[in-house]
Amino acid sequence: MISEDSGGCGCGCGAPARSALLSIGTRAERTSPTHGRGGTHGIEQAAVPAGTFEMGDSSGDRNAADGEVPLHPVSLSAFSIDATSVTNEAFAAFVDATGYRTEAEQFGYSAVFHLAVSAPDDDILGVPPQTPWWRGVRGADWRRPGGAGSSVDDLGDHPVVHISWNDAVAYCEWAGRRLPTEAEWEYAARGGLAGAKYPWGDDEVDAGGWRANIFQGSFPTLNTAEDGWAITAPVRSFTPNGFGLWQMVGNVWEWCADRFDASYYLSSPTSDPTGPTRGDSRLLRGGSYLCHISYCNRYRNSARSQNTPDSSMGNAGFRTVAL
Repeated sequence: MISEDSGGCGCGCGAPARSALLSIGTRAERTSPTHGRGGTHGIEQAAVPAGTFEMGDSSGDRNAADGEVPLHPVSLSAFSIDATSVTNEAFAAFVDATGYRTEAEQFGYSAVFHLAVSAPDDDILGVPPQTPWWRGVRGADWRRPGGAGSSVDDLGDHPVVHISWNDAVAYCEWAGRRLPTEAEWEYAARGGLAGAKYPWGDDEVDAGGWRANIFQGSFPTLNTAEDGWAITAPVRSFTPNGFGLWQMVGNVWEWCADRFDASYYLSSPTSDPTGPTRGDSRLLRGGSYLCHISYCNRYRNSARSQNTPDSSMGNAGFRTVAL
């Protein structure tokens, strides 16, 4: 588990904050990113109607430190959201048009799950002691998700990963989009099913066939990939929810616009909330291919996580909402 002051996700399937990935004495340089405006967003849209829902954990599966309660009513205006996570192909169009360099590229390293590393030993820059299944890998970024020996040449329809919150915002600014608020994300994930644990209802993820890409086997040493995927899956895998949204849980964590505050639900506005006004971390939703019920049950509609906005990892990406 990652401590509160580490700035990272509190569960093993979320990576440590960027600052926790390096061995003592290792340094990395960063420059300010630059990018243009006016790009074309290539992800299919799904219309989400205005409505009111109960936000938060109603199944009793909450994680105490995450602030999934109290349950509270939230009313939202209608919005249009990406039917899938932003793909490698769509992100490449942004990079090709602007020359943008992600923060993983600028810092020179990112977080990679140990079974997904494809790099020489010399490229391992650090192993976080509290989550030793993660590696800080030199050269890991969206083009090379496992490190120097990997590529996305055959992964155009997979979600882009190693994207920081700042990178996701840069893409949104270019495409004339924005990140979803946390409330919009949860409402969209529910797909019209009030109080449901998952986007498809309350049945477990493996009931009658796999419904999401999560970890199977013995974490963190053996992933049997019974759902068909050991790492990321194509964005249109499994079955969409009632709003036509694919893989709102599992596969990759998705950044939201909001700052994180575990006590926010105690005072959240009831109409179109946009999150706390203060806080160093940003919210992630949905879980990833590393989640498993035995240690990290955050592949649920109401589950919350967080990390610093400059952090990137091999199991986090994003989807966007129309302005």
